[in-house]
Amino acid sequence: MRPRASSASGPASAPAASEPSSGASSSLNGSHTLEGPVVCVFCGFSSGTSPKHLAAARSLAQTFHAHGIRLVYGGGAGGLMGELARTLVSLAGPSSVHGIIPSPLLTLERDHQINEAVYGRTTVVKDMHTRKQLMAKEVIDAGPGGGFVALSGGYGTLEELMEVVTWNQLGIHDRPVVVYNVDGYWDGLMSWVRNAVSSGFINAGNADILVEAQSAEKVVVELNEYRKAAGRLDLQWQHS
Repeated sequence: MRPRASSASGPASAPAASEPSSGASSSLNGSHTLEGPVVCVFCGFSSGTSPKHLAAARSLAQTFHAHGIRLVYGGGAGGLMGELARTLVSLAGPSSVHGIIPSPLLTLERDHQINEAVYGRTTVVKDMHTRKQLMAKEVIDAGPGGGFVALSGGYGTLEELMEVVTWNQLGIHDRPVVVYNVDGYWDGLMSWVRNAVSSGFINAGNADILVEAQSAEKVVVELNEYRKAAGRLDLQWQHS
């Protein structure tokens, strides 16, 4: 099955992703139009050298299924991305997963397409900015219980993770941001956050924007028990 192309146009900046059609002042805290929580997972297109990473992706999918959580992710069929999506679709069907992939990255997939019966509903967009805009919007629109989770990954995973952390700090959204720290993979990042706080580059009131979980069940606990950081900004973001 060929993925659908999206007609959405990418924003010039992150805040524009949140704007309603009226163009009124708004943060990325949209109305709840979807049923049940949606979690956006950032993770690698590679599998890693340890089998623990693929096992964690499967465990996260199984836990999402047990808690009625739907997945939005970057749309790839390889590595942790594919394992996560494939496992959840096998348990809950294609409607439980939405992959959003930029058209240039689709050329890296087999036959330049994604099998939606295996990996879930797929939307093809023009660029990375549009992909991130739409993934964030699905999380926000779905309401409580959802958020952003990072499994193990490379440059792209870290960039996506840090962007939603920054958006939280700036008041663009208020959803949980969780790192699933498999086999100590994110230890260095969590150490950097602590060092940045002690060095005065991250406000101590924002230290807990990014929270850590070491099991799939703990990921869901953190999503449900997340508290807004005391130091985050309450800014109003205008459509550009």
